[in-house]
Amino acid sequence: MPVDPARSSRRGAAITDISLDGDSFWGRRQTTNADATLAHCLEWMERLGWLENFDRIARGEVTIARAGWQFSDSEIYKLLEAMAWELARRPDDVLARTYDDLVERVAAAQDDDGYLSTAFGHPGLDDRYTDLAMGHELYNIGHLLQAAVARMRTSGPHALVEVARRAADHVCREFGADGRAGICGHPEIEVALAEFGRALGDDRYVEQARLFIDRRGHGSLPVRPLLSAEYFQDDTPVRDADALRGHAVRALYLSAGAVDVAVDGEDRDLLNALERQWARTVERRTYLTGGMGSRHQDEGFGDDWELPADRAYCETCAGVASVMFSWRLFLATGDVVYADLIERTMYNIVATSPSVDGRAFFYANPLQQREPGSTPRAGVNTRAEGGVRAPWFEVSCCPTNIARTMASLPAYFAAVGGDALEVLQYAPGEIRLGGFVLRVETRYPDDGRIRLTVIDAPEGMRTLRLRVPAWARTADVAVSGSAATPVAPGWAEVTRAFTSGDTVDLDLDVTARFTWPDDRIDAVRGTVAVERGPLVLCAESTDLPTGVRLEDVRIDASAALTSDGDGARVAATAIARAASAPSAVPYGARTDAAPGRSFDLTLIPYHRWAERGPSIMRVFLPVATAVR
Repeated sequence: MPVDPARSSRRGAAITDISLDGDSFWGRRQTTNADATLAHCLEWMERLGWLENFDRIARGEVTIARAGWQFSDSEIYKLLEAMAWELARRPDDVLARTYDDLVERVAAAQDDDGYLSTAFGHPGLDDRYTDLAMGHELYNIGHLLQAAVARMRTSGPHALVEVARRAADHVCREFGADGRAGICGHPEIEVALAEFGRALGDDRYVEQARLFIDRRGHGSLPVRPLLSAEYFQDDTPVRDADALRGHAVRALYLSAGAVDVAVDGEDRDLLNALERQWARTVERRTYLTGGMGSRHQDEGFGDDWELPADRAYCETCAGVASVMFSWRLFLATGDVVYADLIERTMYNIVATSPSVDGRAFFYANPLQQREPGSTPRAGVNTRAEGGVRAPWFEVSCCPTNIARTMASLPAYFAAVGGDALEVLQYAPGEIRLGGFVLRVETRYPDDGRIRLTVIDAPEGMRTLRLRVPAWARTADVAVSGSAATPVAPGWAEVTRAFTSGDTVDLDLDVTARFTWPDDRIDAVRGTVAVERGPLVLCAESTDLPTGVRLEDVRIDASAALTSDGDGARVAATAIARAASAPSAVPYGARTDAAPGRSFDLTLIPYHRWAERGPSIMRVFLPVATAVR
């Protein structure tokens, strides 16, 4: 399992505890990840010379021109993590040999004292730790440790674990209480050290993670042009912050590591601070899709209510990091709100990034695209945005982050709290956890009916706890054919002595619904969105009638929504507009809207947008009564 707190009454599922049917929403994506995405990532890193960087260091050569950014090492480590989870899920001899070959190339580049980097500390390169703000040396090592955790938790001892141990020992010597009082400009080492310490049962590494967290927020990193201390989360100590701010991925990785430290150190004050920051960030700085980060300049959070749809950054990696943060808070508290956000983010950010074939990705995930995308599908994308999925990026952190998340996906689907089995996410397959063996049958998210059949269960009274999402307007539960009982959002609990053949049916209302933005979000005032179950829907120019432009579409929010497969239809009008005078600015006296053309607007799941080619898209649609 990716997360295993040392001190917690709740534990998540291991990768092998849950298997997903291959023809399901997530099962298809896991299979594509295994069959296409892993090899795709490896091919690109080989082609661009990112792996050759390790070989050059191993040969002792002088580096004249190094391929990739200084953080490219981390992509190899994230790929190794993904491979380890996948090998546990579905053993494969070819993948196992590829994995071992990669580990051998990484290990050959490690220095005798445990230091491991292809961008610093060797002939032709800058000295070690001369650029803590942007050098990413500790960030890279963090991803190495997480790759080792995946291997330890799935297969036990391995050469990679020893490489990681030596690297972690080096970090503790170099940055321990008696060493450098430095921090990394990109948090990641904190969450990695904590989990590595748990996996090895060695508190030294968790203590080092605590040191890094306590050092942050005191302005020790040099600021750069356009990058403030806030960008690095070095402006305010973690305990004192009110909300996440600065670079979104950095903030979320740091927060995930801080939860680990708080839980294992039984530091209630720190955990309370992180819960408070999560709540304000979700309430005021998070998009409908679960995406985080509204500013392109620093890939960061904006101020409260600063959530423009067309300039939304919502980096895919921020979605992954949000899941990491929320999952740790769920394990620490058992509060279902964290699982709700995980679902929203998984369906509308994580599932949105990869193409159907698993070989192209979104880096940024805006909620409105004003012009059809122009990113080339054949080469490296030098820009994070573009409107179509790209096969690779100059900064290609997202493809490997998607790979490791998809490979470890079932770990977020269920947990054991006390004597209760908690089912958090719904997909057809089998759950083997907490003494239960359950068969799950559902077409979720297309359909809200979920049946759990008990194949085996522990003796005596036990509780089966099912998450009822906050978006469910109605829900009911029935046990072994009994009359259905309405349940409110939160938990639906069934406590009894379970026997083989028992069934628990949960029925969630997934009909399409209007979702209105808070009126303090200036950028989308006067608009409405449509959701269906956990899916955010969008309008795409591909589905518009001939001659209708998306910018002229207004919807009738008083009309009934009609569900259509996994999407919906809504009554809409395309406004007929008079031509403006050539020199006129786009403002003037209020006038009545011109008569328009009425039609049924097709809406599709946001995760499917741009699958049919470059298009114009928007999630929040102007309401007809708001038109001047």
